[in-house]
Amino acid sequence: MAQGGSTRREFIETAAAVSIAAQTSATQTSPEFHEFYLGRLRRNGIVGSSFLLLRQNAPVVKEFYGYSDAATKKLVDWNTCYHWASITKTFTGIAILQLRDRSRLNLDDPVAQFIPELRQVHDPYGPVDTITIRHLLTHSAGFRNPTWPWRTETWQPFEPAKWSQIVAMLPYTKVEFKPGGRHSYSNLGIVFLGQIIERLTDDPYKVYIDKNILKPLAMEASYFDQAPYYLLPFRSHSYFLEKGKLKEAKFNFDTGITVSNGGLMAPFGDMQKYLEFLLGKPEKNVYETVLKRSTLAEMFQKQLDVLASDSSQLAGMRGSDSIGLAFFRHEEGGRVYIGHGGNQNGFLSHFYVDPSSGRAYLVAYNTDASDPEQNTSKLDLEIRDYLFKRNLEIR
Repeated sequence: MAQGGSTRREFIETAAAVSIAAQTSATQTSPEFHEFYLGRLRRNGIVGSSFLLLRQNAPVVKEFYGYSDAATKKLVDWNTCYHWASITKTFTGIAILQLRDRSRLNLDDPVAQFIPELRQVHDPYGPVDTITIRHLLTHSAGFRNPTWPWRTETWQPFEPAKWSQIVAMLPYTKVEFKPGGRHSYSNLGIVFLGQIIERLTDDPYKVYIDKNILKPLAMEASYFDQAPYYLLPFRSHSYFLEKGKLKEAKFNFDTGITVSNGGLMAPFGDMQKYLEFLLGKPEKNVYETVLKRSTLAEMFQKQLDVLASDSSQLAGMRGSDSIGLAFFRHEEGGRVYIGHGGNQNGFLSHFYVDPSSGRAYLVAYNTDASDPEQNTSKLDLEIRDYLFKRNLEIR
């Protein structure tokens, strides 16, 4: 495992030397975007990255850059498996709507009806039973953002491993605002959705998603948390770049009880299948088996306005932003883009789909750069702006 010691300059020189070998393109490519993308990755010290643009469910641009493992100089390619972090939340949302469509729950049911332990939470705004499943899906229940209420020691576990740890914190958990009053991004709230899925179906979260979403969509190389032995060679390592020093993050980690808000691992080929599902194909009958198109359209509809200050998903965004049911919405240039991002343990990613045009894109990086001049969140925003200004259409 490579540890801190490589300087940013040394790494960029090495990455530049392999950049030509590390790049491929699909049937069409954009020299302008290619140079823009590579330039931003090099400037920000990214170790490895992938990009995909779809048009009418066909890949028209693919880009691969750098290394999936800096220590062994293994190049990023189509089979590289990324950690998708909070993009997992969209799968959780789809699972909840599946259960709604099968009459197992209603979106306005009290969460405490399924998780009575929540009645230990301190709610100064009234009974905890007023918090609904819809509130969790829209991050408007009033719960804090992180699963841990504090983070002061490096020896603390990466994420809570067991439900019992969450329960132990409930008496010290406060509802921060009146449920439904506004949006405020909450990882903790999505853990509760994962519990609802498990308690209603008698399946562990990972098993339910695999049986009801991944397998029907033929996402055969996707999994949660630690890799099966035969897929471990494809798993990307991840890195933190701070003050010119590159340090490898924990490899092949387990998100524990927080799997429902950030445990998905998948290569770009599988994620392409997911984007195609979100865009829809009339001839794909299996899509209706996973979720009715009318229900997916319901998930894309605006529920609440979102301010960038209220959501880690929209930092620095411009335009009109809102949230549907588990999906974020961005309105710009007369179009509505549906998407979500992820950021955890050195991995960053996001996707947006435009159902009206049949276009979508997906980007992932295996490096979290925190320096002001090499900031991955800033890079992420630049790529979004570039594509939104072109209506996800690059030639």
